[in-house]
Amino acid sequence: MKKLLTLLLVAGFGITVSAQEKNSLELGLHAGFNLATVSTSSQTNSDYRNGFNLTAVGDYFFSDRWSIKAKIGYDQKGWDNGYITNLDNGQSFITNYRINYLTVPVMANWHFGKKRNWYLNFGPYFGVLLNANETKFNTDLKNFIHNRDIGIDLGIGVKLPVANKVKVLLELDGQSGLTDLFKQNQGYQVRTNRSSFNAGLLFDL
Repeated sequence: MKKLLTLLLVAGFGITVSAQEKNSLELGLHAGFNLATVSTSSQTNSDYRNGFNLTAVGDYFFSDRWSIKAKIGYDQKGWDNGYITNLDNGQSFITNYRINYLTVPVMANWHFGKKRNWYLNFGPYFGVLLNANETKFNTDLKNFIHNRDIGIDLGIGVKLPVANKVKVLLELDGQSGLTDLFKQNQGYQVRTNRSSFNAGLLFDL
């Protein structure tokens, strides 16, 4: 992640994009590489799932510094090298968990830098479970997992102009769940975590 942040910093130097005007709107689309895992109150799992997201973005400006950003996207979460237990004999097996959501973040977006081409966004997200399974036996897990994932989204990015009213988006984004993943959890609360590096296009309307 440090290398990705360095890439964003280097890309942001020398950009001459003009700040957005009040009441203007940007719409766009980005795709991203996901690193997903889970955490409890005491630790974070170190075995990450590699995945992706595909997300539509809308950003409405109240001033040249502040806007409200909403997204809707397909988001792959879960983790690798987890365990599943056979309830008949108590035997456990190593497996990978694949849990995918339709995720909707709504965030305050603060634009900074001389030309306001940098931004920092933060706010809540709501995820609706699309499907969930483990890979060892291809077991469908939807009956064991809550159909919502609620948490906090935090991201930083830069917009690079490439044409009139068109910008390339580069972004680091992180989501941290606040709700328990499992419906009947007898131990620690298990929460989703996901970091992503996103790239896409934005269009000024």
